[in-house]
Amino acid sequence: MIWKEILIRYGELSTKGRNKKDFISRLRTNIRNTFNDIAPLNIHSERDRMHIEIETEEQYEVLMDRMPTIFGIQSFSPVAYCEKDMESMKNLSLLIMEQFKEQQITFKVEVRRSDKTFPLESHEIQREIGGHVLRSNPNISVQVRKPDVELRIEIRKDAVYMMAQVIPGAGGMPVGSNGKSLLMLSGGIDSPVAGYLVMKRGVRIEAIHFFSPPYTSDHSLQKVKDLANELTKFGANIRLHVIPFTEIQTLIRDRVPSNTLMTTTRRLMMRIADKVREEIGALGIVTGESLGQVASQTLESLTAINDVTNTPILRPLIAFDKLEIIQIAEQIGTYETSIRPYEDCCTIFTPANPKTKPKVDKIKYYESFTEFDELIERAVKNREVYRFPEKNESKDKFADLL
Repeated sequence: MIWKEILIRYGELSTKGRNKKDFISRLRTNIRNTFNDIAPLNIHSERDRMHIEIETEEQYEVLMDRMPTIFGIQSFSPVAYCEKDMESMKNLSLLIMEQFKEQQITFKVEVRRSDKTFPLESHEIQREIGGHVLRSNPNISVQVRKPDVELRIEIRKDAVYMMAQVIPGAGGMPVGSNGKSLLMLSGGIDSPVAGYLVMKRGVRIEAIHFFSPPYTSDHSLQKVKDLANELTKFGANIRLHVIPFTEIQTLIRDRVPSNTLMTTTRRLMMRIADKVREEIGALGIVTGESLGQVASQTLESLTAINDVTNTPILRPLIAFDKLEIIQIAEQIGTYETSIRPYEDCCTIFTPANPKTKPKVDKIKYYESFTEFDELIERAVKNREVYRFPEKNESKDKFADLL
């Protein structure tokens, strides 16, 4: 294996000021957590770059597979190095360019001579290496402006470093660099995408789900668990809080007018979420709501729902249409899980003609005939908490015999 390290470029992190080292430290921690299964990793941080040393073929394959999902990385490149002589450099350049031998591509050689004591000038190195690659690869031609492949060579004090790939990263900010919020994870298409988008801005999330058996099944709960687990691939662990919601939801159905049922249900969900948020020390609540998509997401409905809390409600999808949301869900790998045909509590008891412009004072009036506080406290207390990614614990095959 020729690759010796992964070079990481920060992108947006490079614009940070005096607290830049905190963002870099968070990124380094997230990388260690993501690649815990191939630890230990030797990671060196610099102001505008990070280097991960590669020791085995397995490490290389795992790094290349998962690196594109980690927020805070603008791009990355596998790097090889050799001795500081032209023969070694020519040999290594051919090994690197061999990966393109089946493609018709254009390329150029870019040289950075950090070690000014090296006897050849940058343009001489470019000519020597470029000519050698061209003679050995008839499928390659030179293109100085915007080539398909740029063979980058850096002459440092200790060795010559080469790379030929710049692979896009996930961009954004390292998860955890911008506080923590609680994601209301329904199991549909929208809420996982909302979680993804706030994670991209550096927000660490925990998730809350409202479970109403027997109206919702264990299959629907498993779907939500799978979605929570899927979101962990973007660089952070996630806790999922499952709220027993049957008692409250049936009481809402029986006590408030059917056309305001969805508004009251959302308000009660928000009150419960706010209690959990306070317990876990989160700063905001994240939802997958998109303005006008359904009756409970009109501006009037959102105003009525917001009325129960002063906590910041983050709605990253507020101006997205459904097709845009689906496109992101497909890109991040949550869409196929979200469309499994299992109902969640948001889709049961749906009235035929829900209010699209509920009045807050009327909603409060209908709710005033039922004491919900004790039910809310009980639901929060009796919640179940799951941690993701799930650990695959090996089961003792003789355990049943003991």
